[in-house]
Formats: sequence, C-alpha cells, structure tokens
Amino acid sequence: MEIEVRHLRALCAIADTGSLHKAARQLGMSQPSLTTQLRRIEHAIGGRLFARERTGCRPTPLGRTVLARARPLVVEMRALVTEARAAAAHAPDGPPRLRIGSTASRAIPGWLRRLRVRRPGTETSLQMDVSANALLTMVAEGQLDVAFVHEVEGSPLRFPEGLRRRVLVDREPQFVSLAADHPAARSPVVRLADLADDRWMVDPTVDGEWDGLHRVLTAAGLNPRVLHGDYLTAATLVATGEAVTVCQPTSVARPDMAVRPLHGDPLGVRLYVAARTDAELEGVYDDLEAAYWEAAAESPAYQDWLLGHRGTGPAPPPGAQRPPAPPAPTEAAPSSPASPLSPYLSPSGV
Repeated sequence: MEIEVRHLRALCAIADTGSLHKAARQLGMSQPSLTTQLRRIEHAIGGRLFARERTGCRPTPLGRTVLARARPLVVEMRALVTEARAAAAHAPDGPPRLRIGSTASRAIPGWLRRLRVRRPGTETSLQMDVSANALLTMVAEGQLDVAFVHEVEGSPLRFPEGLRRRVLVDREPQFVSLAADHPAARSPVVRLADLADDRWMVDPTVDGEWDGLHRVLTAAGLNPRVLHGDYLTAATLVATGEAVTVCQPTSVARPDMAVRPLHGDPLGVRLYVAARTDAELEGVYDDLEAAYWEAAAESPAYQDWLLGHRGTGPAPPPGAQRPPAPPAPTEAAPSSPASPLSPYLSPSGV
C-alpha cells in the first residue's frame, strides 16, 4: 500500500479529535471505513500509530513521529488546493461561484434569496451537515467558501488556523419542542422539572449537542430516558407525545407541536459565519444577519422571549425585522394570564 495525502489527513484528524468516531465525521466517512484505513496505514508503515484506549485514541511514539512530518505536508497540500480552486472560481470561462456550508437553520431560505439578489449570475451551492467542525474543515481546505455554524455552550468548535470568523449571535437560547397537548405546554415557559418523566431525543452526531444537553439535565438533577436519532424523526415522535427535544428558538409551532423557552435559559449556542478571508465574509454576513432576524420575527415563541429580554438577549441590527410591541391593554381586551398563549395556539404560526 502506498501512503497518500488523504491517509496523512486521516491520521491528523484522528490525532486532533482523539476519537475514531469524531474523526470519521470530520472526514465525511463511516467509522468502520476509517478503522480499516488506519489498520492498512499502520501495516504499510510497520507499527502502531495510535493506542486505542477507553477514552479514545492517543498517538504512540511512532505516531507522534509520523504526525510531525505529516502535518506540514497536509497544510501545504491544503494551500495548493485552496489556491487552485480560487483560481478556477474566478476563471473567465465560467460564472462566479459561491459554495456555502451550513448546519440546520430556518434562516437559510432567506439567506439564499438575498444572495441571489446581491449576486446575480453567481452559481450558489449549499451543503448541509450536522457537524460544524466538518464544515469548518471544508472551508479551510477550499471545498467551501463560507460556513454558517453553531457552537454549543461548553463544547468549543475547532477553528482551523487562518479562518476568519464573525459572530452572528453571541448566545442564542435553545428552546424545547413538545406535544401540543403536553401539560407543560399550558405555560409560556417550561421548567425542566416539568419534563422529568419524559423521554428526550437528541442527535448524537451533532457536534456538542448531547454533551450540552446531558450537562444541563444533570445540573437540574434529572436522569431521563434518552433516544438517539435524527431531528426529522424527532419531530414525529414529539408531535405524538413520545419524546421532547431541544430546538432552535426560530422553530415555529404546529397544531400538534408546541415550542417553548426553558426557564432560566440553561442551554445556549453561539452562531458563527466563517470564511478564509474577510472579503469572502462581506455581504454574505449582512444577508445572513437579515435572514436570521426575518426567521426570528416569524416565531411567536422567540418574539415573546426577545421582548422579555430587551437589553440582555440578542438584539436585531438597525433595519432588521423586530418583534412587534405588545398591544396596550384596554377595557375591551383586558390583560389576562391566558393572553401570552395566544400566539402559540394560532394556526397561522405554523
């Protein structure tokens, strides 16, 4: 077997993440495939490069020697590919291209719509991935131009050296979605204790997601049953009352599913936009910012939360869509404990 650059990249990923599972996610391959590839590399070199321990993978002395030579080669190859792709993107024989990567967000449709207006004639592509770290690596390697990612509190992302980044929202509170007929849905704000008997669903492949939720539940003294799966499946299980799950505050309720803030906002994420140069962020960031607040204005739950956190929560930039001010109480429409629920129960919010 001949050692190639892709093999060296795999070794660096294993060393950086300390885990075959996480490295496989970053490289866009399955863990069994990466494990097989590592065995072949070690066989070709003639020795073990990583010690497999209960807590992960640790480079052996031989592994450290190989990594010391491999890293500069990987960096040089990454630079070569980046420069070649940049030259191809600006070649006169084709239209300009913009390659976007993103974790899930309701801001994406509005973002793409604005980019089409700002950059007529530009071929814009979109790649979705649950792994923010994988997307950042693709930007660094020239496979993407821009990435919109979220960083779960307590689980910092690994930003490759040289990437430029801007914070879109410093701390976005994470809400909970639950069945519309769940007893806790009667309140505009849900306490974790009210969900102690529920099963929680989480996607463990989302970077930092399970660690963040586990930390929050443990701090609340809860040890609930947990289902692992993707969030498309989660929506169905939540609507039927089989589970509850963390969701983004821009999520919109449905007749069979409610979206509520968590009391005390125990879990938050930071939203980033990353690119290789500041020039690549120009305009792209502004359009995303406008699209994000457009999506926020469409979520009654987030509107109410923002109104209650003026001065302390994230704030829309000047000119962005803002939550409407609450109507002044009148004799004909007196303020009552039930009135905060009306935006959530309205079918128009779906």
